[in-house]
Amino acid sequence: MALRLRLAHGLGLFHQCSLLASSLFRFSLLFFSLLSFSPLSQAAYIEVSPEQDLQQVLDQAQMGDNIQLQPGRYLGNFVIKQGIRLIGADDYTSIIDAQGKGNALLLQSSKVTIERLKIVNWGDDLTAQDAGIYSDQSASELVIRENRLQGDGFGIWLQKGKEIKVHHNRIQGNPGLRSADRGNGIQLSIVQNVEVSDNEVNQTRDGIYIISSQHNTIKNNTMHNLRYGIHYMYSHSNRVQDNLAYDTRAGYALMSSRQLTVSGNESRDSQDYGFLMNFITYSEISHNRIYRVWTKPENKVLGREGKGLFVYNSAYNSINHNLIDTAEIGIHLTAGSEHTKVFGNSFINNPVQVKYVANRQAEWSQDGRGNFWSNYLGWDLDNDGFGDRPFEPNDGIDKLIWQYPEAKMLLDSPAVLILRWIQTQFPVLKPVGVKDSFPLMQAPPLAGQQAVINEAE
Repeated sequence: MALRLRLAHGLGLFHQCSLLASSLFRFSLLFFSLLSFSPLSQAAYIEVSPEQDLQQVLDQAQMGDNIQLQPGRYLGNFVIKQGIRLIGADDYTSIIDAQGKGNALLLQSSKVTIERLKIVNWGDDLTAQDAGIYSDQSASELVIRENRLQGDGFGIWLQKGKEIKVHHNRIQGNPGLRSADRGNGIQLSIVQNVEVSDNEVNQTRDGIYIISSQHNTIKNNTMHNLRYGIHYMYSHSNRVQDNLAYDTRAGYALMSSRQLTVSGNESRDSQDYGFLMNFITYSEISHNRIYRVWTKPENKVLGREGKGLFVYNSAYNSINHNLIDTAEIGIHLTAGSEHTKVFGNSFINNPVQVKYVANRQAEWSQDGRGNFWSNYLGWDLDNDGFGDRPFEPNDGIDKLIWQYPEAKMLLDSPAVLILRWIQTQFPVLKPVGVKDSFPLMQAPPLAGQQAVINEAE
Protein backbone atom coordinates (compact mmCIF):
# COMPACT_ATOMS: atom_id res chain seq x y z
CA MET A 1 0.00 0.00 0.00
CA ALA A 2 2.76 2.43 0.94
CA LEU A 3 4.55 1.57 -2.30
CA ARG A 4 1.46 2.41 -4.38
CA LEU A 5 1.09 5.76 -2.55
CA ARG A 6 4.72 6.67 -3.22
CA LEU A 7 4.34 5.69 -6.87
CA ALA A 8 1.20 7.77 -7.24
CA HIS A 9 2.92 10.74 -5.58
CA GLY A 10 5.86 10.40 -7.94
CA LEU A 11 3.60 10.25 -10.98
CA GLY A 12 1.83 13.39 -9.77
CA LEU A 13 5.11 15.27 -9.43
CA PHE A 14 6.16 14.08 -12.91
CA HIS A 15 2.87 15.30 -14.36
CA GLN A 16 3.30 18.73 -12.69
CA CYS A 17 6.85 19.06 -13.99
CA SER A 18 5.67 18.13 -17.47
CA LEU A 19 3.00 20.83 -17.32
CA LEU A 20 5.58 23.37 -16.12
CA ALA A 21 8.01 22.44 -18.89
CA SER A 22 5.23 22.72 -21.46
CA SER A 23 4.27 26.16 -20.15
CA LEU A 24 7.88 27.35 -20.25
CA PHE A 25 8.20 26.06 -23.82
CA ARG A 26 5.06 27.88 -24.93
CA PHE A 27 6.27 31.09 -23.16
CA SER A 28 9.62 30.84 -24.94
CA LEU A 29 7.91 30.46 -28.29
CA LEU A 30 5.73 33.47 -27.55
CA PHE A 31 8.75 35.55 -26.40
CA PHE A 32 10.84 34.79 -29.49
CA SER A 33 7.82 35.31 -31.70
CA LEU A 34 7.26 38.75 -30.23
CA LEU A 35 10.96 39.53 -30.50
CA SER A 36 11.05 38.54 -34.15
CA PHE A 37 8.23 40.98 -34.91
CA SER A 38 9.63 43.92 -32.86
CA PRO A 39 10.11 47.19 -34.79
CA LEU A 40 13.90 47.14 -34.33
CA SER A 41 14.25 43.69 -35.87
CA GLN A 42 12.17 44.85 -38.83
CA ALA A 43 14.33 47.94 -39.51
CA ALA A 44 14.38 48.54 -43.25
CA TYR A 45 16.87 50.04 -45.69
CA ILE A 46 14.98 52.45 -47.95
CA GLU A 47 16.42 54.29 -50.94
CA VAL A 48 14.75 57.54 -51.96
CA SER A 49 15.20 59.56 -55.15
CA PRO A 50 14.41 63.27 -55.62
CA GLU A 51 11.38 62.33 -57.73
CA GLN A 52 9.73 60.62 -54.76
CA ASP A 53 7.75 62.29 -51.96
CA LEU A 54 10.36 62.36 -49.20
CA GLN A 55 7.91 63.53 -46.54
CA GLN A 56 5.62 60.60 -47.30
CA VAL A 57 8.55 58.21 -46.93
CA LEU A 58 9.47 59.81 -43.59
CA ASP A 59 5.87 59.56 -42.36
CA GLN A 60 5.69 55.85 -43.22
CA ALA A 61 9.10 54.98 -41.78
CA GLN A 62 9.37 52.75 -38.71
CA MET A 63 11.67 53.06 -35.72
CA GLY A 64 15.22 52.14 -36.70
CA ASP A 65 14.77 52.43 -40.48
CA ASN A 66 17.72 53.60 -42.60
CA ILE A 67 16.66 56.06 -45.30
CA GLN A 68 19.29 56.64 -47.98
CA LEU A 69 18.85 59.76 -50.11
CA GLN A 70 20.14 59.42 -53.66
CA PRO A 71 22.00 62.41 -55.20
CA GLY A 72 19.77 65.33 -56.08
CA ARG A 73 17.85 68.21 -54.55
CA TYR A 74 14.96 67.61 -52.15
CA LEU A 75 12.76 70.70 -51.92
CA GLY A 76 10.72 71.49 -48.82
CA ASN A 77 10.59 71.54 -45.05
CA PHE A 78 10.76 67.97 -43.73
CA VAL A 79 9.55 66.60 -40.38
CA ILE A 80 11.01 63.44 -38.81
CA LYS A 81 8.62 61.79 -36.34
CA GLN A 82 10.39 58.46 -35.81
CA GLY A 83 13.81 57.45 -34.58
CA ILE A 84 15.38 56.82 -37.97
CA ARG A 85 18.72 57.29 -39.71
CA LEU A 86 18.66 59.75 -42.63
CA ILE A 87 21.78 59.42 -44.78
CA GLY A 88 23.08 61.33 -47.78
CA ALA A 89 25.51 60.41 -50.54
CA ASP A 90 29.21 60.21 -49.70
CA ASP A 91 30.03 63.25 -51.88
CA TYR A 92 27.35 65.52 -50.33
CA THR A 93 25.22 65.57 -53.47
CA SER A 94 22.05 64.75 -51.49
CA ILE A 95 20.74 68.27 -50.88
CA ILE A 96 17.90 69.36 -48.61
CA ASP A 97 16.70 72.76 -49.88
CA ALA A 98 14.18 74.55 -47.67
CA GLN A 99 13.53 77.20 -50.35
CA GLY A 100 14.14 80.17 -48.07
CA LYS A 101 11.62 79.50 -45.32
CA GLY A 102 11.22 77.64 -42.02
CA ASN A 103 13.32 74.74 -40.80
CA ALA A 104 14.91 72.42 -43.33
CA LEU A 105 14.70 69.42 -40.98
CA LEU A 106 12.44 69.38 -37.91
CA LEU A 107 13.21 66.52 -35.48
CA GLN A 108 10.24 65.47 -33.36
CA SER A 109 11.62 62.17 -32.10
CA SER A 110 14.55 60.89 -30.10
CA LYS A 111 17.15 58.49 -31.50
CA VAL A 112 17.43 60.25 -34.85
CA THR A 113 20.68 60.22 -36.85
CA ILE A 114 21.33 62.82 -39.56
CA GLU A 115 24.42 62.01 -41.61
CA ARG A 116 26.26 63.30 -44.70
CA LEU A 117 23.56 65.67 -45.89
CA LYS A 118 24.00 69.04 -47.52
CA ILE A 119 21.36 71.38 -46.08
CA VAL A 120 20.81 74.83 -47.60
CA ASN A 121 18.52 77.81 -47.90
CA TRP A 122 16.42 77.59 -44.74
CA GLY A 123 14.58 80.61 -43.35
CA ASP A 124 16.07 83.80 -41.92
CA ASP A 125 13.44 84.55 -39.24
CA LEU A 126 15.47 84.52 -36.01
CA THR A 127 12.36 85.10 -33.86
CA ALA A 128 10.79 81.96 -35.31
CA GLN A 129 14.12 80.16 -34.74
CA ASP A 130 14.49 79.08 -38.36
CA ALA A 131 17.28 76.52 -38.58
CA GLY A 132 18.87 73.97 -40.88
CA ILE A 133 18.31 71.24 -38.25
CA TYR A 134 15.87 72.01 -35.42
CA SER A 135 15.07 69.60 -32.60
CA ASP A 136 11.57 70.08 -31.26
CA GLN A 137 11.30 70.09 -27.46
CA SER A 138 13.06 67.19 -25.72
CA ALA A 139 14.42 65.03 -28.54
CA SER A 140 17.32 63.06 -27.02
CA GLU A 141 19.95 60.55 -28.13
CA LEU A 142 20.45 62.39 -31.40
CA VAL A 143 23.49 61.99 -33.65
CA ILE A 144 24.23 64.79 -36.14
CA ARG A 145 27.46 64.14 -37.98
CA GLU A 146 29.36 64.92 -41.17
CA ASN A 147 26.77 67.31 -42.60
CA ARG A 148 27.31 70.54 -44.58
CA LEU A 149 24.97 73.41 -43.79
CA GLN A 150 24.76 76.85 -45.39
CA GLY A 151 22.02 79.39 -44.73
CA ASP A 152 20.84 82.61 -43.10
CA GLY A 153 19.26 81.53 -39.80
CA PHE A 154 20.55 79.14 -37.14
CA GLY A 155 22.58 76.16 -38.30
CA ILE A 156 21.73 73.49 -35.71
CA TRP A 157 19.30 74.27 -32.86
CA LEU A 158 19.01 71.70 -30.03
CA GLN A 159 16.81 72.14 -26.97
CA LYS A 160 15.80 70.25 -23.82
CA GLY A 161 17.47 67.04 -24.96
CA LYS A 162 20.10 64.74 -23.44
CA GLU A 163 22.83 62.43 -24.68
CA ILE A 164 23.38 64.16 -28.04
CA LYS A 165 26.45 64.08 -30.31
CA VAL A 166 27.24 66.76 -32.90
CA HIS A 167 30.41 65.77 -34.75
CA HIS A 168 32.34 66.77 -37.90
CA ASN A 169 29.78 69.18 -39.36
CA ARG A 170 30.57 72.32 -41.38
CA ILE A 171 28.26 75.30 -40.96
CA GLN A 172 28.46 78.54 -42.92
CA GLY A 173 26.31 81.63 -42.53
CA ASN A 174 25.56 84.41 -44.96
CA PRO A 175 28.28 87.10 -45.01
CA GLY A 176 25.90 89.36 -46.93
CA LEU A 177 23.87 89.87 -43.74
CA ARG A 178 24.85 92.00 -40.76
CA SER A 179 26.30 89.88 -37.98
CA ALA A 180 23.32 90.68 -35.73
CA ASP A 181 20.90 89.42 -38.41
CA ARG A 182 22.50 85.98 -38.69
CA GLY A 183 21.72 82.99 -36.52
CA ASN A 184 24.29 81.12 -34.44
CA GLY A 185 26.06 78.14 -35.95
CA ILE A 186 25.20 75.64 -33.20
CA GLN A 187 22.72 76.62 -30.48
CA LEU A 188 22.32 74.53 -27.31
CA SER A 189 19.40 75.47 -25.06
CA ILE A 190 18.58 73.64 -21.80
CA VAL A 191 20.47 70.50 -22.78
CA GLN A 192 22.59 68.01 -20.84
CA ASN A 193 25.36 65.60 -21.73
CA VAL A 194 25.86 66.96 -25.23
CA GLU A 195 29.19 66.55 -27.00
CA VAL A 196 30.01 69.04 -29.76
CA SER A 197 33.32 68.18 -31.40
CA ASP A 198 35.36 68.59 -34.58
CA ASN A 199 32.93 71.00 -36.22
CA GLU A 200 33.83 74.06 -38.32
CA VAL A 201 31.63 77.16 -38.09
CA ASN A 202 32.13 80.44 -39.93
CA GLN A 203 30.28 83.62 -40.90
CA THR A 204 27.36 83.02 -38.54
CA ARG A 205 26.70 85.34 -35.58
CA ASP A 206 28.29 83.22 -32.83
CA GLY A 207 29.94 79.92 -33.57
CA ILE A 208 28.59 77.85 -30.67
CA TYR A 209 26.06 79.37 -28.24
CA ILE A 210 25.17 77.59 -24.99
CA ILE A 211 22.43 78.76 -22.61
CA SER A 212 21.03 77.16 -19.43
CA SER A 213 22.83 73.87 -20.08
CA GLN A 214 24.85 71.50 -17.92
CA HIS A 215 27.43 68.75 -18.23
CA ASN A 216 28.32 69.35 -21.86
CA THR A 217 31.65 69.12 -23.66
CA ILE A 218 32.74 71.46 -26.46
CA LYS A 219 36.03 70.29 -27.96
CA ASN A 220 38.22 70.40 -31.08
CA ASN A 221 35.99 72.83 -32.94
CA THR A 222 37.24 75.52 -35.33
CA MET A 223 35.34 78.83 -35.46
CA HIS A 224 36.20 81.92 -37.50
CA ASN A 225 34.85 85.15 -38.98
CA LEU A 226 32.24 85.52 -36.23
CA ARG A 227 31.19 87.80 -33.40
CA TYR A 228 32.04 85.27 -30.66
CA GLY A 229 33.58 81.86 -31.24
CA ILE A 230 32.02 80.19 -28.18
CA HIS A 231 29.40 82.03 -26.11
CA TYR A 232 28.20 80.77 -22.72
CA MET A 233 25.17 82.08 -20.79
CA TYR A 234 23.64 80.83 -17.50
CA SER A 235 25.29 77.40 -17.63
CA HIS A 236 27.37 75.35 -15.23
CA SER A 237 29.59 72.28 -15.10
CA ASN A 238 30.69 72.45 -18.73
CA ARG A 239 34.01 71.68 -20.38
CA VAL A 240 35.53 73.76 -23.21
CA GLN A 241 38.64 72.05 -24.53
CA ASP A 242 41.11 72.34 -27.42
CA ASN A 243 39.04 74.64 -29.63
CA LEU A 244 40.37 77.23 -32.10
CA ALA A 245 38.77 80.63 -32.72
CA TYR A 246 40.19 83.26 -35.06
CA ASP A 247 39.10 86.46 -36.79
CA THR A 248 36.40 87.20 -34.21
CA ARG A 249 35.43 90.09 -31.98
CA ALA A 250 35.91 87.76 -29.01
CA GLY A 251 37.28 84.26 -29.23
CA TYR A 252 35.47 83.02 -26.11
CA ALA A 253 32.69 84.95 -24.35
CA LEU A 254 31.92 83.34 -20.99
CA MET A 255 29.01 85.01 -19.21
CA SER A 256 26.84 84.40 -16.13
CA SER A 257 28.10 80.84 -15.64
CA ARG A 258 29.98 78.79 -13.07
CA GLN A 259 32.14 75.70 -12.75
CA LEU A 260 33.48 75.92 -16.28
CA THR A 261 36.69 74.12 -17.20
CA VAL A 262 38.26 76.01 -20.12
CA SER A 263 41.52 74.42 -21.15
CA GLY A 264 43.80 74.05 -24.15
CA ASN A 265 41.91 76.51 -26.36
CA GLU A 266 43.39 79.05 -28.76
CA SER A 267 42.25 82.50 -29.85
CA ARG A 268 43.95 84.37 -32.71
CA ASP A 269 43.43 87.78 -34.24
CA SER A 270 40.36 88.89 -32.31
CA GLN A 271 39.46 92.56 -32.26
CA ASP A 272 38.22 93.12 -28.71
CA TYR A 273 38.83 90.09 -26.47
CA GLY A 274 40.69 86.81 -26.53
CA PHE A 275 38.66 85.64 -23.53
CA LEU A 276 35.80 87.68 -22.07
CA MET A 277 34.69 86.64 -18.56
CA ASN A 278 31.57 88.37 -17.28
CA PHE A 279 30.15 87.14 -13.94
CA ILE A 280 32.02 83.84 -14.06
CA THR A 281 32.59 82.03 -10.76
CA TYR A 282 34.35 78.89 -9.52
CA SER A 283 35.89 78.19 -12.92
CA GLU A 284 39.34 77.29 -14.17
CA ILE A 285 40.84 79.01 -17.21
CA SER A 286 44.11 77.22 -17.93
CA HIS A 287 46.61 76.30 -20.65
CA ASN A 288 44.94 78.49 -23.26
CA ARG A 289 46.79 80.50 -25.91
CA ILE A 290 45.86 84.01 -26.98
CA TYR A 291 47.57 85.79 -29.86
CA ARG A 292 47.15 89.25 -31.37
CA VAL A 293 44.16 90.97 -29.81
CA TRP A 294 44.14 94.37 -31.46
CA THR A 295 41.30 96.73 -32.33
CA LYS A 296 41.37 97.69 -36.00
CA PRO A 297 42.31 101.33 -36.67
CA GLU A 298 38.96 102.08 -38.32
CA ASN A 299 37.17 100.91 -35.13
CA LYS A 300 39.35 102.79 -32.69
CA VAL A 301 37.58 104.96 -30.12
CA LEU A 302 38.75 106.25 -26.77
CA GLY A 303 38.85 103.40 -24.24
CA ARG A 304 38.50 100.58 -26.78
CA GLU A 305 41.59 98.43 -26.76
CA GLY A 306 42.10 94.76 -27.50
CA LYS A 307 42.27 92.74 -24.28
CA GLY A 308 43.78 89.29 -24.07
CA LEU A 309 41.80 88.46 -20.93
CA PHE A 310 38.97 90.70 -19.76
CA VAL A 311 37.64 89.75 -16.33
CA TYR A 312 34.53 91.66 -15.28
CA ASN A 313 32.60 91.03 -12.05
CA SER A 314 34.06 87.53 -11.81
CA ALA A 315 35.46 85.99 -8.63
CA TYR A 316 36.76 82.75 -7.13
CA ASN A 317 38.35 81.61 -10.38
CA SER A 318 41.77 80.26 -11.28
CA ILE A 319 43.60 81.73 -14.28
CA ASN A 320 46.77 79.74 -14.74
CA HIS A 321 49.31 78.62 -17.35
CA ASN A 322 47.85 80.68 -20.17
CA LEU A 323 49.85 82.46 -22.87
CA ILE A 324 48.85 86.02 -23.77
CA ASP A 325 50.97 87.30 -26.64
CA THR A 326 50.62 90.68 -28.38
CA ALA A 327 47.42 92.12 -26.99
CA GLU A 328 46.96 95.84 -26.45
CA ILE A 329 46.18 94.99 -22.82
CA GLY A 330 47.30 91.60 -21.57
CA ILE A 331 44.74 91.21 -18.78
CA HIS A 332 42.12 93.66 -17.51
CA LEU A 333 40.33 93.00 -14.22
CA THR A 334 37.58 95.26 -12.96
CA ALA A 335 34.17 95.53 -11.25
CA GLY A 336 34.81 93.37 -8.21
CA SER A 337 36.87 90.67 -9.88
CA GLU A 338 38.59 89.54 -6.70
CA HIS A 339 39.61 86.27 -5.06
CA THR A 340 41.08 85.23 -8.40
CA LYS A 341 44.21 83.08 -8.53
CA VAL A 342 46.59 84.20 -11.28
CA PHE A 343 49.81 82.20 -11.65
CA GLY A 344 51.97 80.37 -14.16
CA ASN A 345 50.84 82.58 -17.05
CA SER A 346 53.07 84.15 -19.72
CA PHE A 347 52.45 87.79 -20.63
CA ILE A 348 54.52 88.53 -23.72
CA ASN A 349 54.81 91.63 -25.89
CA ASN A 350 51.70 93.36 -24.54
CA PRO A 351 52.13 97.18 -24.44
CA VAL A 352 50.03 97.22 -21.24
CA GLN A 353 50.49 93.99 -19.38
CA VAL A 354 47.88 94.56 -16.67
CA LYS A 355 45.01 96.90 -16.07
CA TYR A 356 43.72 96.25 -12.56
CA VAL A 357 40.88 98.45 -11.33
CA ALA A 358 40.26 97.63 -7.67
CA ASN A 359 40.86 99.02 -4.21
CA ARG A 360 42.76 96.15 -2.61
CA GLN A 361 46.15 94.57 -3.11
CA ALA A 362 46.23 91.42 -5.27
CA GLU A 363 49.01 88.87 -5.02
CA TRP A 364 49.45 87.08 -8.34
CA SER A 365 51.43 84.02 -7.34
CA GLN A 366 50.55 80.62 -5.95
CA ASP A 367 52.74 78.52 -3.65
CA GLY A 368 55.78 80.64 -4.46
CA ARG A 369 55.22 80.60 -8.22
CA GLY A 370 54.25 83.71 -10.16
CA ASN A 371 53.96 84.58 -13.85
CA PHE A 372 56.35 85.35 -16.69
CA TRP A 373 56.44 89.03 -17.76
CA SER A 374 58.35 89.94 -20.91
CA ASN A 375 59.00 93.46 -19.57
CA TYR A 376 60.32 92.40 -16.16
CA LEU A 377 63.68 94.09 -15.61
CA GLY A 378 64.71 92.33 -12.42
CA TRP A 379 67.46 89.78 -11.88
CA ASP A 380 67.94 86.28 -10.47
CA LEU A 381 71.20 86.30 -8.52
CA ASP A 382 70.52 83.01 -6.73
CA ASN A 383 69.59 81.31 -10.02
CA ASP A 384 66.39 79.73 -8.67
CA GLY A 385 64.29 80.67 -11.70
CA PHE A 386 62.41 83.49 -9.93
CA GLY A 387 63.11 87.21 -9.96
CA ASP A 388 64.74 88.57 -6.83
CA ARG A 389 62.34 91.49 -6.60
CA PRO A 390 58.56 91.54 -7.08
CA PHE A 391 56.94 92.67 -10.30
CA GLU A 392 54.35 95.44 -9.95
CA PRO A 393 52.95 96.25 -13.41
CA ASN A 394 50.97 99.37 -12.49
CA ASP A 395 51.54 102.52 -10.50
CA GLY A 396 49.67 105.71 -9.67
CA ILE A 397 50.38 107.22 -13.08
CA ASP A 398 48.70 104.27 -14.79
CA LYS A 399 45.60 104.68 -12.66
CA LEU A 400 45.55 108.39 -13.42
CA ILE A 401 45.67 107.62 -17.16
CA TRP A 402 42.83 105.08 -16.80
CA GLN A 403 40.72 107.73 -15.12
CA TYR A 404 41.69 110.48 -17.57
CA PRO A 405 42.64 108.83 -20.89
CA GLU A 406 43.31 112.20 -22.50
CA ALA A 407 46.40 112.48 -20.29
CA LYS A 408 48.20 109.80 -22.34
CA MET A 409 49.88 112.56 -24.29
CA LEU A 410 51.85 113.44 -21.14
CA LEU A 411 53.27 109.97 -20.50
CA ASP A 412 56.77 110.81 -21.73
CA SER A 413 56.89 114.27 -20.22
CA PRO A 414 59.57 115.09 -17.60
CA ALA A 415 56.89 115.70 -14.95
CA VAL A 416 55.43 112.20 -15.32
CA LEU A 417 58.89 110.61 -15.29
CA ILE A 418 59.69 112.44 -12.05
CA LEU A 419 56.40 111.27 -10.48
CA ARG A 420 57.19 107.66 -11.38
CA TRP A 421 60.64 107.99 -9.81
CA ILE A 422 59.18 109.49 -6.63
CA GLN A 423 56.80 106.54 -6.30
CA THR A 424 59.71 104.10 -6.42
CA GLN A 425 61.57 106.02 -3.73
CA PHE A 426 58.59 106.48 -1.46
CA PRO A 427 56.46 103.29 -1.61
CA VAL A 428 53.94 104.78 0.81
CA LEU A 429 52.71 106.91 -2.11
CA LYS A 430 52.11 103.90 -4.33
CA PRO A 431 48.42 102.88 -4.71
CA VAL A 432 47.28 99.28 -4.22
CA GLY A 433 47.36 97.02 -7.22
CA VAL A 434 48.81 93.78 -8.59
CA LYS A 435 51.98 92.36 -7.10
CA ASP A 436 53.77 89.26 -8.34
CA SER A 437 56.24 88.34 -5.60
CA PHE A 438 57.78 85.45 -7.54
CA PRO A 439 58.01 86.47 -11.21
CA LEU A 440 59.27 83.74 -13.51
CA MET A 441 62.49 84.37 -15.37
CA GLN A 442 61.41 82.09 -18.24
CA ALA A 443 58.04 81.27 -19.76
CA PRO A 444 56.59 77.96 -18.52
CA PRO A 445 57.43 75.09 -20.91
CA LEU A 446 53.90 74.49 -22.20
CA ALA A 447 53.19 78.13 -23.07
CA GLY A 448 56.70 78.64 -24.41
CA GLN A 449 56.56 75.59 -26.68
CA GLN A 450 53.19 76.64 -28.08
CA ALA A 451 54.57 80.09 -28.86
CA VAL A 452 57.50 78.61 -30.78
CA ILE A 453 55.19 76.28 -32.73
CA ASN A 454 52.92 79.14 -33.64
CA GLU A 455 55.75 81.32 -34.86
CA ALA A 456 57.00 78.43 -37.01
CA GLU A 457 53.59 78.17 -38.67
